[in-house]
Amino acid sequence: MFFKQVRRNAARNRKGNSLFFGSLVIAIVAFYTLLSLGEQDVMRFLATIESDAVRKLMMLVPFVYVVSLFFVFFLVYFACKYQIESRCREFGMYLMLGMKRSRLFLMLLSETLWSSLVSLLIGLPVALFLTEGISLVTAKVVGLGILGHRISFSANAVLWTVCGFVIVQLLSMLILCIPLGKAEPARLFSSDSSGKQAPTPARKSTAFFTFGILLLLIAYYFGVFALSGADIPALTGDMLLLLASGILGTFFLYRGLGGFMGKRISRKSRNGAGLTNFTGRQVQENVLFQYKSLAVSSLLLLIALSCISYGIAVGIGRTTESRSTDFSVMGTDAQVSAVLKNPEIDSMVETSYPVYLSMTKTMFDTGSIIGTLKTIPKADNIVQNFHLEYVLSETSYNRMMSAMGKKKLDLSGKKVALYSTMGSGQENFYDLLNKALNRGISIGINGDTYSLLPELCRDNIVADRSITLYAALIVPDELYRKLAIDTEPFCYNIHLKKSLTDELGLMQAIQKMDGCLVKTGLEYDSYLGGIGRNLFYTVAASYLTIYLGVLFLLISNTVVGLKYLIQQRENKHRYITLLMLGAGTEDLCRSAEKQIRMFFALVLSVSVCNSIVAIFAMFTNFTRLPTGTSTATVLVLAGVALAAFIGTEIIYISIVRRTACREIRMLKVTDRG
Repeated sequence: MFFKQVRRNAARNRKGNSLFFGSLVIAIVAFYTLLSLGEQDVMRFLATIESDAVRKLMMLVPFVYVVSLFFVFFLVYFACKYQIESRCREFGMYLMLGMKRSRLFLMLLSETLWSSLVSLLIGLPVALFLTEGISLVTAKVVGLGILGHRISFSANAVLWTVCGFVIVQLLSMLILCIPLGKAEPARLFSSDSSGKQAPTPARKSTAFFTFGILLLLIAYYFGVFALSGADIPALTGDMLLLLASGILGTFFLYRGLGGFMGKRISRKSRNGAGLTNFTGRQVQENVLFQYKSLAVSSLLLLIALSCISYGIAVGIGRTTESRSTDFSVMGTDAQVSAVLKNPEIDSMVETSYPVYLSMTKTMFDTGSIIGTLKTIPKADNIVQNFHLEYVLSETSYNRMMSAMGKKKLDLSGKKVALYSTMGSGQENFYDLLNKALNRGISIGINGDTYSLLPELCRDNIVADRSITLYAALIVPDELYRKLAIDTEPFCYNIHLKKSLTDELGLMQAIQKMDGCLVKTGLEYDSYLGGIGRNLFYTVAASYLTIYLGVLFLLISNTVVGLKYLIQQRENKHRYITLLMLGAGTEDLCRSAEKQIRMFFALVLSVSVCNSIVAIFAMFTNFTRLPTGTSTATVLVLAGVALAAFIGTEIIYISIVRRTACREIRMLKVTDRG
């Protein structure tokens, strides 16, 4: 009988609080997805080429897991508090009927464990399905191919997901049950009484509201204008001021918002009809009582949107870097020719060519370049350090461009091109050089003047970054032979057949060729080296930040929804009074729906405005999309992320609305019958 009652109560709780139950399932999915990261295809692939980096990343996962548990604890705590407060009369009746407090505690503990078991039985299969989908998608995106996919199941991830989830549930319930065990039945029956609203002077509310807006405007100024171009000490100070003014501004804004809303409602009270004034006053009171929760939820949403935006941007930037060549083999012409004649290797090669790259024996006249850079803001560092030491032949670069399907250079008529491969994260450096080139500059070589093409060349001339060039010149072949110290090829580039990469996937095709080249004894670089690092950064930065962003999004919305439902339950007597005065149940439901939309809008409006400035500051000062990143790709992913965010908000608002209306309709039966 006892366990039958536990199951019945747990089922009723899940049905009555679907917001909480759904959040728990999502938290389980998030935990397992994070903890099983090492078993996913991309991480197994990375472990073969970047084992040390992967090991360090796996050391970071437990820390992120603990941080996640900390935030999920508050989500579970508020949800359990809402559940217990909604059942106070039930608990009081149990005690009145003679149930021992120890048995009541055991019943609540059993209900918690049963609900946890149901959540796990739903969440873990969903998590397994999701991780397999992630593995398949990433295998396709990075070129591992479907053949590189292996179905994985992490028992360790399941164990820690279960342990962490159950511990958080039990700890929350234990904290809440301590005061419940000391409460007398009479107090449990009178749990509906709401707290008294402490009157706030009008001047004080206006001061908080105005000061909050001023602080947010200061934060916006620092984010948009002050951070750009600042040195490290100034940047640190500006960041601290930005964070302090942003956080305090958000709290002060919500602290004074209740008084501001009160004035607005007072001005409109004469024109209000039906429950308009009641609706406005309810929202005002929610803001007055819950301004700290609103501020925290708004800041969590800000962090969520910033993390998700950063993760998507980093993912785009890393995965859209162009693949210039598959292998760069070092050796003499005879050695490389002998290797390429191997039937097994020859069957996989689409094209190969020598790369002529050398240091120069000539001093260039860079006065035009330096003079132009001096006129460009924020180019002082380039002016002080600019130097040209290498030259690259036009034919070598054009053969690579042809293999990539890109437009070749035309250096006829005394033209040269500026070249740099400083790697990702140097977009500001590239932008400044492009600005100078767009102004039409020239360079002196052996007494002759050559005009520079108006665009910087950035495609890596070798498979991996075995050589990083600050700046070099791409020159016609005849001029190259005059300027180069060493006229022998620097290396030989090899491109694999498209049919092979389509059949096996890019990564497996490269690994197959790698297995053949390693037997030759020649030194070589492969695209795997560079892509391994890029994928590591993608996983470490993109995956983890998106994970944290989704988690913060989940927590902030759940807290906002539960705070509203708790406040509505505390003010239940007001709805009963309105019913007694003749108000219709559906009228009250429509009022609740408006309250919920307004309550969520108050959080979303501030967090979205803050997020726009935060994301702008992040992408203009701390990270930037690589030049050449597809605008269409960015817009599509931004649209998908925006749609997912809007969909999430609609779902949460719908769940809270349905729960609030169900409680109002129950009043009609239980309190008016």
